[in-house]
Amino acid sequence: MDISLIAILGWAGAGVLLLAYALVSTKRLAGDGWRFQALNLAGGLALAVNSAFFGAWPSAALNVVWVAIGTVTIARIAAAARRPPTGLARPSR
Repeated sequence: MDISLIAILGWAGAGVLLLAYALVSTKRLAGDGWRFQALNLAGGLALAVNSAFFGAWPSAALNVVWVAIGTVTIARIAAAARRPPTGLARPSR
């Protein structure tokens, strides 16, 4: 891949992470919602690719973990959305 595309990817990833942080800090986005997690996942993935390409292994490892956390959290949010609400009586058989 062209170095300039990797650099653009890295800057875009950094921008997405900063945007997510700013939106949560200004209460325009919920920190426990899927949109925040998706922004973190996308930004972390872009930075992981950029960091690995340029051999910045500590940053690449950090961002791989960042992506893993976002992926697990989005999966949990999706699973919770599929569960029926708690506290409702189940019909008797």
